[in-house]
Amino acid sequence: MTEVRRDPLAIGLGALACGAGLGGATITLAQLVVKLLQGRLDPDHYREAAGDPLLAGLLAGIAVAGTFGWRRSRPLENLWQNGVIGVLAAVGALLVGFLAAVADRLLGFPGLIAWGVLSTVVGMAASRWATAGATASVDDGPATGDES
Repeated sequence: MTEVRRDPLAIGLGALACGAGLGGATITLAQLVVKLLQGRLDPDHYREAAGDPLLAGLLAGIAVAGTFGWRRSRPLENLWQNGVIGVLAAVGALLVGFLAAVADRLLGFPGLIAWGVLSTVVGMAASRWATAGATASVDDGPATGDES
């Protein structure tokens, strides 16, 4: 007989990492856009254009992180836990986005691209982990008790 049990730890941590990874990737994408604008615009006109993409990417990253953290934690069926996971995912996305600036300083443009790809891969893997935790099946063995 097969029954479906949920793994709340896998759901919670997977949802948290999914939101932080995908939200951080969104913020990193905004930083890539700003980096490209820096190379194309004059320094006089840069202040007018470069602040807007960074702010929009920051807000979009927070929204993406909160949304994915909330949606992936829905199988927990506890509104409070869903909300906490969504908020923590948004804070995690901010941290991942801020660490992208460190990757940019240390490794330049290729480091920023690698950080964005890594954040996306972590977010997608964590999403699969949360989904697998929500649908984990446990095999209890034979229903009759025979070991043959």
